[in-house]
Amino acid sequence: MDISSKKLPAILIVALVGVLLLQFVTNDNSAPVIDPETCELYIVDSQINSKTYLDEFNQKCLDFKNLNK
Repeated sequence: MDISSKKLPAILIVALVGVLLLQFVTNDNSAPVIDPETCELYIVDSQINSKTYLDEFNQKCLDFKNLNK
């Protein structure tokens, strides 16, 4: 395929849009997030836009907060 062909930009655009859609579909929004103040793990409920805490703490975050005291 010649670089100056008219099909190449269309093929590249379709491929890039496909990669973007694949990343969007495989994005895991239910992954736990760390609360920076308490180092507690929580999940954001996208339907009601609220935090559900898991009563678990991130040890690395706690260690880092203890170093800053």
